[in-house]
Amino acid sequence: MKVDRAPIYEMLANHAGLRAASFHVPGHKQRAIWDDKDADGRYRSLLELDVTELADTDDLHHPGGPIAEAQRLAADCFGAEETRFLVGGSTAGNLAMILGTTAPGDLLIVQRNSHRSVFHGLMLAGVRAVLLQPDIEPASGLAVMPAAYRIREALDRYPEARGVVVCSPNYYGMAANLKPIADICHAAGKPLLVDEAHGPHFGLHPDFPRSALQAGADIAVQSAHKMLSAMTMGAMLHMQGTLVNREAVRQALRMVQSSSPSFPLLASLDLARRQLHVEGTSSFEPALQAVRGVRKLLPQTPFREMGRGGEDSQDPLKLVLFDSERKMDGFRLRDELAARGCIPEMADSRHVVLAFGVGSRKEDADRLVRALNEISDAVSTRHAAPKDVMAEDGAAKYNLAESETDTEPDIPEPVIIHRVLPATERVPLQECAGRIAGEWVVPYPPGIPELYPGEIVTEGIRDRLLQWRRQGASIQGAEDPALKSIRVISQQW
Repeated sequence: MKVDRAPIYEMLANHAGLRAASFHVPGHKQRAIWDDKDADGRYRSLLELDVTELADTDDLHHPGGPIAEAQRLAADCFGAEETRFLVGGSTAGNLAMILGTTAPGDLLIVQRNSHRSVFHGLMLAGVRAVLLQPDIEPASGLAVMPAAYRIREALDRYPEARGVVVCSPNYYGMAANLKPIADICHAAGKPLLVDEAHGPHFGLHPDFPRSALQAGADIAVQSAHKMLSAMTMGAMLHMQGTLVNREAVRQALRMVQSSSPSFPLLASLDLARRQLHVEGTSSFEPALQAVRGVRKLLPQTPFREMGRGGEDSQDPLKLVLFDSERKMDGFRLRDELAARGCIPEMADSRHVVLAFGVGSRKEDADRLVRALNEISDAVSTRHAAPKDVMAEDGAAKYNLAESETDTEPDIPEPVIIHRVLPATERVPLQECAGRIAGEWVVPYPPGIPELYPGEIVTEGIRDRLLQWRRQGASIQGAEDPALKSIRVISQQW
């Protein structure tokens, strides 16, 4: 393989060089036509690459030319037997891996604190799910993957399960040891399906945790736009082994992805792969040096990294900070950083998550350190955060979307995530405990459902929703995003 090639980008550049008259879609005809000098200038070069399926451009759903070659190169780069490009983000990949490995009525073992796209996949596939509650990592207080023994117990109790769906790493960069989980699944003859959206770089540098594929996963879905250099929505689905019907997954991808995919997006995936293939580990050195610089100077500020322990590994490109002086919560720190030109990835009641990627440089780190120092100087002790959300050891007392503090059976009964619900009614949030949720409540980010339709609202869930409301978090799915009320089922179900 000629790893220094980018077949899709080269094809688009050659097509643009034809300067042919376009009598096909898209309607912009590869020209900037908005009569807006600024917009036309910004989009002109991009529109030249925005074409459709033509004789010389290949077809994402039936590739036989540059796209097929680019996907083979990606499989070689990431250590897969087969790789498929995604133009709908990891969401499309998660939907396809569930639809392609199950039939209606089948059963899957699923990590409860999965991204909402996994729940949407369960809904579309019409499958039952055993939702395993996450473990809580003591050092940080955050939710991590269920222990391997609990997955074994779930498979022993439900031998009819078609597979296991887990998420690693989580939004905070905490990665599980997937090898024993893969071994358990394979001993039972079941595939391990991994939402690895936040780990497209794993296994590609000695400082990173190993990838899901290296650990033995049968399908791994990665968002190449999160930490690599692909454009937003650019992702990949990797497959290996014989436990997955790959044609069924390909057919599912044809169902959930557009029949008119974005060629600039595909080309960015191709270029991101070429960068890794050609530059190797050096692709990540600027970002690693930048984040190391921040870590080196953190002791000069009141801000510290999230505590962590146990067997989980931490992504070095995720910097998770909290205020050791307890003057502000994570949401306040996020806003203070944004006001100084440093935009974090997300925040919770305790932490701020800062994501570095292949485009990060030293000047970014320098700006972040300056902002942290300025915040330290500007914040008075009278702005101390409420003690009920601050733990002494740096862990969040309430982990919001991540943590589950209620007592739950280790191996719960299967549930069905319904697409169509009975009539619902609105109730004040304080009065929802014991009712059945009639809508989604999804803090975003990280996009992990706190409630899904049909789930019983426990007191613990209600208390966390109240906590989200007090913190002013961004909520999706709920009719009332301010969470003064939520919808619940209004009749016997």
